[in-house]
This record gives sequence, structure tokens and C-alpha cells, in this order.
Amino acid sequence: MKKHIATITLIISLLFPLSLISQDVPPPPPPDHDATGNQEGGRGAPIGGGLLILLGLGGAYGGYKGYRINQKKKQSSLDKE
Repeated sequence: MKKHIATITLIISLLFPLSLISQDVPPPPPPDHDATGNQEGGRGAPIGGGLLILLGLGGAYGGYKGYRINQKKKQSSLDKE
């Protein structure tokens, strides 16, 4: 068993650095990229509408869960009487 563990460890230690070497260099930024400010050309995606939808759905789900917990508490208090 120790021989198998030693073999596997040796193989992994030899192959791991090869995977790091084989990674490509990231491409350079586009020529019109402004490193100190906003990018021009309308590349940004608006997040306002989607953010409001997600917040609304999260609030509705939280309200539903709170309502269910409240109903269970009422039901359990009626069962005790």
C-alpha cells in the first residue's frame, strides 16, 4: 500500500508543475481600454432592473418563509391547548 501511495504522490508531483506551465498568457486589453477610468463603447451591462427583481423575489421568498413559520407556531400552540 505504501508503494502505491508513493507512486501516486510522485506522479502528481511531476504532473502538477506541467499543468502550470501549459497555461496561456492572458490576452492584452483592447486598445481603447482606459486603465484609470471607465471604459468607453457601452460595454457595461446595466444591473439596475435585474437587481430590483432579485431583491423583490428575495423579499417575497423571505415573507413566505416567515408566514409559514408563523402558521406552524400558531398550529402547534393550538395543538397544545
